[in-house]
Amino acid sequence: MPVSRRTFLSTLSAGAAGVALGGGLSTLTATAARAAGTPGDVVGKVTVGYQGWFACPGDGAPINAWWHWSQNWGQAPSPSNNVIKAWPDSRAFARTYQTSYANLGNGSPATLFSSYDQQTIDTHFLWMQQNGCDTAALQRFDPNGSEGPTRDAITARVRSSAETHGRKFYIMYDVSGWTSMQSEIKADWTDRMSAHTASSAYARQSGRPVVGIWGFGFNDDNHPWSPAVCADVVNWFKSQGCYVTGGVPTWWRPGTGDSRPGYLDVYHSFDMLSPWMVGRIGTAADADNFYTNATLPDLADCQAHGIDYQPCVLPGDLSARQRAHGDFMWRQFYNMARAGVQSVYISMFDEFGEGNQIAGTAENQGQVPVGSGLLALDEDGTACSSDYYLRLTADGGRMLKGQLAVTATRPTPPVVGGGGGGGGGNPDLALHRPVAESSHTQVYAAANAVDGDAASYWESANNAFPQWLQVDLGSVLTTRRIVLTLPPNPAWGARTQTIAVQGSTDGANFSTVVGATGYLFDPATGNTATLSYPSGATARYLRLLFTANTGWPAGQASGFSVYAT
Repeated sequence: MPVSRRTFLSTLSAGAAGVALGGGLSTLTATAARAAGTPGDVVGKVTVGYQGWFACPGDGAPINAWWHWSQNWGQAPSPSNNVIKAWPDSRAFARTYQTSYANLGNGSPATLFSSYDQQTIDTHFLWMQQNGCDTAALQRFDPNGSEGPTRDAITARVRSSAETHGRKFYIMYDVSGWTSMQSEIKADWTDRMSAHTASSAYARQSGRPVVGIWGFGFNDDNHPWSPAVCADVVNWFKSQGCYVTGGVPTWWRPGTGDSRPGYLDVYHSFDMLSPWMVGRIGTAADADNFYTNATLPDLADCQAHGIDYQPCVLPGDLSARQRAHGDFMWRQFYNMARAGVQSVYISMFDEFGEGNQIAGTAENQGQVPVGSGLLALDEDGTACSSDYYLRLTADGGRMLKGQLAVTATRPTPPVVGGGGGGGGGNPDLALHRPVAESSHTQVYAAANAVDGDAASYWESANNAFPQWLQVDLGSVLTTRRIVLTLPPNPAWGARTQTIAVQGSTDGANFSTVVGATGYLFDPATGNTATLSYPSGATARYLRLLFTANTGWPAGQASGFSVYAT
């Protein structure tokens, strides 16, 4: 099992911003200046780090294991056999695999995706296409062990998806823990990976195929190579006609903290530098500190040496509550934009092990396994759709490319239609919020009523009135209107449901907001009913009490929306 970045980075101080910064521009080596790259497939683009390293028994992958989903790959993931920090939203995947976790909070089975399934990677690259992610840096660890055949197959799938969805990709070697790296990385490129440069989707910069090398110069036992060995590898790839990017330590320039001293010439030999930031910052204040102490002087150094600069932007470790509903990530985008940075590297697209993923993630506890201890995107009380960090990346990329004005105010709403940097308009206060229920039948659980999908729905147990459906708004709010819907399909014949509305500030003591009333749902008019209470109800919890339904002997709702006005 390869050593992951989080394994060795956890031993380094997260407070590296406090390292005394020496070796400024006055101490640079006399490397001859060369022209930096013009816009291409990585310069002026948003690149995402793509692991693509998840597998499950039964998916057909040669490794036939819970690859990177659990500590013991031979056993199904569970609370006691877990390595991930966030639970993915797997609703878009055609095929998922049953774990040993309890069901999700909404009653659905706790299943996970496999990167070996082509449809999984196709979905990921579709998300990239939809959200302004230009290029994927496919991570490649030591491929000569048992993981190699699975990695090779996934590389071919990534190539196919990139071609289909108009994205670019390139191979990024992560050399962590690779014992015979110096010779084997060259053989792997020559014998296997270089063939992928024939693809129209393979990233090129300044006319050259891009290759990334992550890990030279880090000050830990997993990266022991001398400057001479590192320089040999970089220069070999350049001799093969490649444009070489370097994933380097945060403090590469002064050669302190996470960087070994004496590697500055190696760093300056790369065509592009991308200093690592995961584990280094966790708040907006940290990001501002790094803007002053790292980003600006790093950018100046790269410009002085004709090197392209691609700093990291990360959403934050969800398990450490760093995200601040997107404000942490946006502050980084803003700092990059005001510094004049052209290119960024998103750390990462699908790294659920570090909790820094932007890919679709559980929105609330209804989408997280019960008893898992994992947090959802609403951990700080702000509802966020599962694609929020993809949409945030899209807007950040637009700002860097000059398509949005440079602004410190986050423009991206946590939920679609929910307003930008903190909320405006009249958003649906129940969208993606935690829900509860008296019961449900089959797979028609309560979360279906607040997922924004008109086709999915909640249905209570049959022939067992009264039944109830409840939403937690997250805090005590004053609301005045509820909109209920059923699927718009004409097959849902007209029906009248008798419903009362109750409210509570503590989730235990409820009072009546609207008495039991019959509401008509007719597909000819949108299958929608509005429950109004103009004087307002001040409550955190709103409960719908169903006592009759002329169309089916159960409570039913595909949409449960709550509004302040």
